[in-house]
Amino acid sequence: SQLSQFMDQNNPLSEITNKRRVSALGPGGLTRERAGFEVRDVHPTHYGRVCPIETPEGPNIGLINSLAAYARTNQYGFLESPYRVVKDALVTDEIVFLSAIEEADHVIAQASATMNDKKVLIDELVAVRHLNEFTVKAPEDVTLMDVSPKQVVSVAAS
Repeated sequence: SQLSQFMDQNNPLSEITNKRRVSALGPGGLTRERAGFEVRDVHPTHYGRVCPIETPEGPNIGLINSLAAYARTNQYGFLESPYRVVKDALVTDEIVFLSAIEEADHVIAQASATMNDKKVLIDELVAVRHLNEFTVKAPEDVTLMDVSPKQVVSVAAS
């Protein structure tokens, strides 16, 4: 079919990259000729789910992508990204996987946010994502935190 291809087994990295590839082409999808810039461009909901770096050059740019390092698909086929739960500025070890729709109302701190030894956010203002926008908020407003700075990119790009 249009969506199958031979496994790239030159080395372990090329094999895992091949297995984590996602395509917008094929049956029920788009064609290269009809796909505009809006479809090919990076969208805020791709954060932690689809790698913004790894895509082929040429006519397939933005139509064939790779999953981000920690992304997974849920039982309904939606891409999910992992986050650490934050309660009253305390970063817990509890991990939740959320789809782009589920994370929309959360205030999400970057993985590089400064914490003390008790895992409490200590900066006066923390760089966060909220409603698909980057902004700063008080640590008490933060509800989730990225698990790693590498969760934005794919295995090959990290």
